[in-house]
Amino acid sequence: MSNERIKELASELTHEISKEIKKEIKTYGKKTFRKGGVHPEANKFAHGMAVETFPLPDQAVVYMTQHLGAPATPVVQKGDKVKVGQLVGEANGFVSANIHSPISGTVNRIDMIADVMGYKKPAIVIDREGDEWMEDIDTSEDIIRDIKLNKEEIIARMKDRGIVGLGGACFPTHIKYMLRPDQKCEYLIINAAECEPYISTDNRVVLERTEQCIIGIEIALIASGADKAIIGIEDNKPNAIAKLVAATKGHPKITVQPLRIKYPQGAEKQLIKAITGRSVPNGALPIAVGCIVNNITTMYVLYQAVQKNKPIIQAYTTVSGKSVPAEECKNFRIRLGTPIKSIMDAVGIPDDTAKIIAGGPMMGRSVANMDAYAGKGMSSLLFISDKEAHRGEVSNCLRCGKCIDACPMGLEPFRLHAFSEMSRFEDCEKFGIMNCIECGCCQFSCPANRPILDFVRVGKNKTGAMIRARAAAKK
Repeated sequence: MSNERIKELASELTHEISKEIKKEIKTYGKKTFRKGGVHPEANKFAHGMAVETFPLPDQAVVYMTQHLGAPATPVVQKGDKVKVGQLVGEANGFVSANIHSPISGTVNRIDMIADVMGYKKPAIVIDREGDEWMEDIDTSEDIIRDIKLNKEEIIARMKDRGIVGLGGACFPTHIKYMLRPDQKCEYLIINAAECEPYISTDNRVVLERTEQCIIGIEIALIASGADKAIIGIEDNKPNAIAKLVAATKGHPKITVQPLRIKYPQGAEKQLIKAITGRSVPNGALPIAVGCIVNNITTMYVLYQAVQKNKPIIQAYTTVSGKSVPAEECKNFRIRLGTPIKSIMDAVGIPDDTAKIIAGGPMMGRSVANMDAYAGKGMSSLLFISDKEAHRGEVSNCLRCGKCIDACPMGLEPFRLHAFSEMSRFEDCEKFGIMNCIECGCCQFSCPANRPILDFVRVGKNKTGAMIRARAAAKK
């Protein structure tokens, strides 16, 4: 993609919106979190591209691990006939989520199949035969505004329909709303920041499904018991802000809060700090300060689950890269279990591609296995050129403190890197490695090109295992 086209695309993000809406947005002010953060290139090349429906796969491989927590347990067997939206994997444990068939057809087999990282996971292989949906799912485009379910029924529907957070972690959504009697949600924070470079699906969902998103927020307000919902959105999305402001004008419980552009604005704790000024203590959840945080696309699928009885059977995915022709930077609606290679081939892998990343360039992971399949949390597939992927020569730590300044969690990344490298995991725990959100700001800001995040991720994994083993030994 030429520099001229990049500039042209960037200018499209800041085009004029109506004076009335601009004046109203200005009255809200623009906020951000104060501690740490960085400013990577936005590269939102697919911002202007409407969501396209990707062709159905002939065979879908449906992982039982499309969420944080325990894998779902298959409830179908080889030879069973299934329909779109039918339960095929049942949540196994408190932190788990149901999995539903993304296509109709016959169960070919249940097997261990490698994911994008190359790790073998339990999966159900389904051969497609048409596109027959479960009879209780409303597949029409009609918008249903009247909410008939109460709080308990909504939470039950979240669980039944396998709703998970689509902002990255895929945490089972219903758990956030299962509050103890001593817990109260004052603010429902809706994350529309989409601060990761390249990714554009939240922006497109807001633009194309505005009313459904707002109804989803109204549903979440009932489930949370909160009196106020605040939509946080970075100000490089003027059209989306304008649509949200117009859609919520006069709404007694929902407001829009434009935010300054800063990464990682969409992280839960940073978003809460930016919007409410409240600080979530280390080791605590947002409800500790009276907040529940959900992604804006999660609100859309919540609308579908409650009003249409539709489970998550598709992913919203941006396919992009600097070397991808402008017209081929796409936002797709992809059935779960679709081969990611078919998605890449549909766009065309640029010749200079050295790395393919699933997720954003800051927090995503390199695709180690091209023969993997789409899951609920696959927000993007990015083609990174050799020039971009090439790491600079690593030198000794300069003790410049830039990683400390950049860390939004107030940690000392250079120290955690050293402790992890030396396998001093007790020291990793002492210096708060478990509070790291793995945003990558430390490594992004390091002038010595130290692989800080790489070692912190290893250290966090080892330290977590050590903590769990210690807890188990006490039982």
